[in-house]
Amino acid sequence: MKTVAHIRDAQIDEARTLEELQRRSSMVWEQYRDQLVAHPDAIELPVDVIREQRVRVAIAAGRTLGFSVVRALEERVSELDALFVEPGWMYRGVGRTLMDDVIASARASGVIRLEVTAKPAVGFYEKIGFVAVRPVSTQFGPAVRMHLELRVPS
Repeated sequence: MKTVAHIRDAQIDEARTLEELQRRSSMVWEQYRDQLVAHPDAIELPVDVIREQRVRVAIAAGRTLGFSVVRALEERVSELDALFVEPGWMYRGVGRTLMDDVIASARASGVIRLEVTAKPAVGFYEKIGFVAVRPVSTQFGPAVRMHLELRVPS
């Protein structure tokens, strides 16, 4: 069963809604709850990021199920800066659908490598094809820097 009806660019007036989704999604992971409570500013989606069309939203039946944020790191290299799914919709293909959109968009714009810093979702990214590069530290503790090499259609 296909969960996500479509993916579209986020609208500026959705910033607070997406931040609230991010908070709910992040609170699922018990190991990050204390840090999130201590640093509520860690969940912020600047309007400029939406305005630059770097935020994509997964929608089904008129409901926002998740979103992704991608930013350019260097020429032909981008970073998946955020991927959040509504807790009640986790493990139902929303994250994978968002990743398919991220990968397709990256390839279409000539990106040859995607990078991500993964905390609880290392297994998810490995299933997609990301490879662990090195351990890193974040404000939420240890994480893994990963990358996915993309073949750009010629």
